[in-house]
Amino acid sequence: MKMFRTGVVIGKFYPPHLGHHFLIESASLQCDLLFVLVCWKPEQTIPADTRIACIREVHPEVRVISVEDILADDDTPGWAAYTVQLLGSAPDAVFTSEDYGDGYARAMGAKHVMIDRQRLSYPCSGTMIRNDPLAYLEWVSPCMREFYVKRVCIVGAESTGKTTLAQSLAEHYQTNWVSEYGREYCAEKWKNGNITDDWVSEEFVAIATEQGRREDQASRSANKVLICDTDPFATSIWHERYMNSRSIEVETIANKRRYDLYILTGDEIPFVQDGLRDGEHIRHWMHGRFIKALTEKNCPWVLVSGDLAGRISQAVRYIDDILKTSHHC
Repeated sequence: MKMFRTGVVIGKFYPPHLGHHFLIESASLQCDLLFVLVCWKPEQTIPADTRIACIREVHPEVRVISVEDILADDDTPGWAAYTVQLLGSAPDAVFTSEDYGDGYARAMGAKHVMIDRQRLSYPCSGTMIRNDPLAYLEWVSPCMREFYVKRVCIVGAESTGKTTLAQSLAEHYQTNWVSEYGREYCAEKWKNGNITDDWVSEEFVAIATEQGRREDQASRSANKVLICDTDPFATSIWHERYMNSRSIEVETIANKRRYDLYILTGDEIPFVQDGLRDGEHIRHWMHGRFIKALTEKNCPWVLVSGDLAGRISQAVRYIDDILKTSHHC
């Protein structure tokens, strides 16, 4: 039998971090039903939906409620009345790591349970993480790491060294890289040697969706930066190449994703046939199409060229710069 029938944890969770998760877990173990109130304001840089989804993922047993932050932080009676209004009744217990908890609980006739006031278990704060998220990734769960890690996407025409560069950069930064799912798909599609098999738009939608899924999964354990060998945006260009038309569905998938930098690989190196490539005759056209599309996309992008060592050096210089900023495209 748990100590309380209902309990409340309230906060901004801006962002959720291991200290918050410890508080919620400790409270949940003592309640039949725990409500977690996530307070938000429109101007906050971490969307409320992201914070809520993260808490629900880590704590599926609790009931998370989205709460517009319309009161002053020090309006304890107001927050108590607001909480009762949201829940429909007063909770039996309030769990906090803050001194305000006594007055907040008392105003609702609830018991206050203080959890780790001195932050000895997890000495971190939302402010600390927001100010330098990449330095404190160890203090957030994988769902928030996915939000914070920088994403660098390498794109280009066939046989322009994308995969080799992606692998080299991942090794340099000791982080994850995401291979090109479309290539894997082609290997399966053409396994009987019929490289001329027709394409349909739905295949590109499936490729773009799976590429994004794998990327998001890899970002959850990446070390500050994730290196992506192509992305759904590049898949939309390949749709144009094979279908002679644009795909609104693939472009919609691409437009929902964010990247800090695109690296376009130059087409000045020799074309190498590996059994899956069929675009040597249009490689320069594809290179130009990427330049036009990246320019229209209005995202940070750079061109790297020369031998592998030179390309790595150029790319590292640009990536080091984005690791100093908080911008996402």
